Amino acid sequence: MAGRNGRTVRDLRRANRTAVLQRLYFDGPLSRFELGPATGLSSGSVSNVVADLVADGLVEEAGSVDSDGGRPRTLLRVAPGSGHMIGVDVGETRVRVELFDLTLTELARAERPLEQQRYEVEVIVGHIRDGIDEVLAGAGVPADQLLGVGIGVPGIVEYTPDRGAVVHGQTIGWDAVPLESLLRTTSQLPDSVRYFIDNGAKTLGQAEMWFGGGRGARNAIVVLFGSGVGACLVTPEVEHGRAVEWGHLTVRVRGRRCRCGALGCLEAYAGAESLLDRWREEGGRPPEGTDEETALTAMLAAAYPSGGSADAADAVALSVLEETAEYLGAGLSDLINLFQPERILIGGWAGLQLGARFLPAVRRHAASYALRYPAEKVAIELGRLGSDAVTVGAAILPLADFFARGGRRPEPVPEGPAPAWQTALEERAPH
Repeated sequence: MAGRNGRTVRDLRRANRTAVLQRLYFDGPLSRFELGPATGLSSGSVSNVVADLVADGLVEEAGSVDSDGGRPRTLLRVAPGSGHMIGVDVGETRVRVELFDLTLTELARAERPLEQQRYEVEVIVGHIRDGIDEVLAGAGVPADQLLGVGIGVPGIVEYTPDRGAVVHGQTIGWDAVPLESLLRTTSQLPDSVRYFIDNGAKTLGQAEMWFGGGRGARNAIVVLFGSGVGACLVTPEVEHGRAVEWGHLTVRVRGRRCRCGALGCLEAYAGAESLLDRWREEGGRPPEGTDEETALTAMLAAAYPSGGSADAADAVALSVLEETAEYLGAGLSDLINLFQPERILIGGWAGLQLGARFLPAVRRHAASYALRYPAEKVAIELGRLGSDAVTVGAAILPLADFFARGGRRPEPVPEGPAPAWQTALEERAPH
């Protein structure tokens, strides 16, 4: 039966379960007494919902705390083993697959390096499929216990009624790749296990907003700085985050050709791939036969030798790195002027590797290129979740869907272009 606002009793029960689960997840352990004001539910509703969640194995006791003159209050928490998620990062140098319990504690991981074949679609699909099988077997978790598989990819993700998630990745040569369909036809996962596919910068941003440096901010931008460059914008109007193709903002007219094909993109100057190319073009010697992460480490060591002697520094490497810091600062200034964020967080493997050296210079250049008022209001920091942030953010996608369904197990994959988990992210709890 539906009420005047169109909500059924089932909708109300689901919303109440969601409210209790989220409060316990982000703020727990909590007592039943504390859950009332935290969720806005009556004591009777809290008791009924908690009883249901305990019966379902989703909530468990976590000790007790003294009350004011009365009986000790039992504390409750989300049961870590009551569900599992997989997060996948289709990165620039490897495909990383991680298995998490419901509290996002890592249980197993698998990594597949990307070498000459790079982003060959069949190779990526095989790496994801084999990585999923490996982590499930390694942790002894049955596939039907999965709440879902979240995947962060480079590119724009479109949801279609007939093929599910389709990836448009111009910089990696993917033209409308039906990634979800390919995974579903080659994987051994049950039909009840859903795939949640989104842009990698957005999954990085989601992780930092829920559990990292963005927690508590209403306006934030999370930057992914790796082989390429991307960003995720989070504002009150876009609470679930929006991937921004920041790396393809033009920073130089008739400049270097970007791997997307355009001229003068930020990524053509600030991405790790282009940074190493520029070092090589100006006479530097990146180590041959190594991946980008190793080569970037060597570039840093050349520019900033361990002895600290300026005479021993590679002047070319130092010059390219200093110029890159200015390009990044100028690129951040555009984000500051356009969106006036409270915080900008820099993540991605290259951003974290270069951050200790780059951050003061990037802040300085951003302030010099941006309008003074918004520049004075923004804090530019490194992300706090390290190199696993994309996989954690990818795993958040099925977790958010799980919350939105009130902790109910996944159902067979629905038809239709609009994935419910995107709406669920708008209800993120940790403001």
